[in-house]
Amino acid sequence: MSKTTRATQVLSKSGIAFTVHTYDYDPGAERVGLQAAEALGEAPHRVLKTLMAELDGKPVCVVVPSDREVSMKKLASAFGGKSANMMKPTDAERLTGYHVGGTSPFGQKKIVPTAIEETAFVEPLVYINGGQRGLQVRLDPKDALAVLKAVSAPLIA
Repeated sequence: MSKTTRATQVLSKSGIAFTVHTYDYDPGAERVGLQAAEALGEAPHRVLKTLMAELDGKPVCVVVPSDREVSMKKLASAFGGKSANMMKPTDAERLTGYHVGGTSPFGQKKIVPTAIEETAFVEPLVYINGGQRGLQVRLDPKDALAVLKAVSAPLIA
């Protein structure tokens, strides 16, 4: 497995401090984020999952703890929109350039507005997908917020 992806390149070029962590990705796992947390030996709220959604028909990226679900109402509110829904996996892969299970908010083919669940910022370090199945980057959530030019908001149901 290569530890250099578009995601890690973006973080390196930004001067962000991060470490790379690999684990055995289970393609049959019902919830990929929870499987990653278990494989890394980390609490699920510290391993964030990256999801792609549509807000009023436009793509957005959402980063939330792996053990929580996104509230579509809160997501719409975070961006001042009316309605949100999850993006189809094939559309998400085409837009981001990443495979489902390996989607990172960093280094996506098309930069889209991103929101990070506000509870992530109580942790000094979190894990976020590094752009490949079985690859996570560990970093300060405030650094992720800065490099993504993201918003922090209540997003979980």
